[in-house]
Amino acid sequence: MADIRYDDRVAVITGAGGGLGRSYALYLAARGAKVVVNDLGGGTDGAGGDSRPADAVVQEIRSAGGEAVANYDSVATASGGESIIASAVEAFGGVDIVINNAGILRDASLAKMTSDNFDVLIDVHLKGAFYVTQPAFRLMKERGYGRVVYTTSAAGVFGNFGQANYAAAKMGLVGLSSVTAIEGARYNIKSNVIAPIARTRLTEDLMGSLGDAFAPEYIAPLVAYLVAEECPYSHEIFNVGAGRYARIFVASAPGWHAPEGTVPAVEDIRDNLDAIYSTDGFTIPGSATEA
Repeated sequence: MADIRYDDRVAVITGAGGGLGRSYALYLAARGAKVVVNDLGGGTDGAGGDSRPADAVVQEIRSAGGEAVANYDSVATASGGESIIASAVEAFGGVDIVINNAGILRDASLAKMTSDNFDVLIDVHLKGAFYVTQPAFRLMKERGYGRVVYTTSAAGVFGNFGQANYAAAKMGLVGLSSVTAIEGARYNIKSNVIAPIARTRLTEDLMGSLGDAFAPEYIAPLVAYLVAEECPYSHEIFNVGAGRYARIFVASAPGWHAPEGTVPAVEDIRDNLDAIYSTDGFTIPGSATEA
């Protein structure tokens, strides 16, 4: 079979000045994509800014014979998202691929979480992905083609102590991707979600000696496939890290039905919990209507 390439495709990658974003940018550029390397260059908490991370990745791509431009806008504002996509249009004439990767951390237990730290995580992770994807989606609809990847987390899907803000934002991205996939289907726009675990600036202090096993390079091949023209999947979630690739899914089980024409009492719920709780015979709805 032929190699998968991205010749003449334009990819916008947020948070691409290091870690996972950098690995995606290098991978796609090496296979022919024209890349917008977006990175604010701030700290892991979102503070500050520096053009050097994005510039360094652009230089790596160009030194290897690829095409790339840098963008330093924050994803956390609507104007920033518009500007990021405008950079792609100005430099390369459009956008075919969006990889929403930018993120920050401000961990605290639920009881100690401040509203400011909750809001800023929503702004960067959830609103940021919306602000970047919406203008790109409009262009993709006009062209009849697009590939979008959102980045959730096991903390978002399953929860994690001390990350109420992060988990809420990350699970929100699953819903955002589902709608992107449903609304994009007729325009050949596919949208999927990854839940990666990798050694990055945000995680290296937590991983210690395990970090080498979780190199970002393990994530890039899956992301590259999800943004490839030949990828058949949309509306999916994938768990990936350390060489393991697996599907995550949200399902609904048959449950228990109250007798027709009756409103059950709380005791009826208690007495039928085995059937309500059972996962036997589950289905994976493709939309709220199907559910």
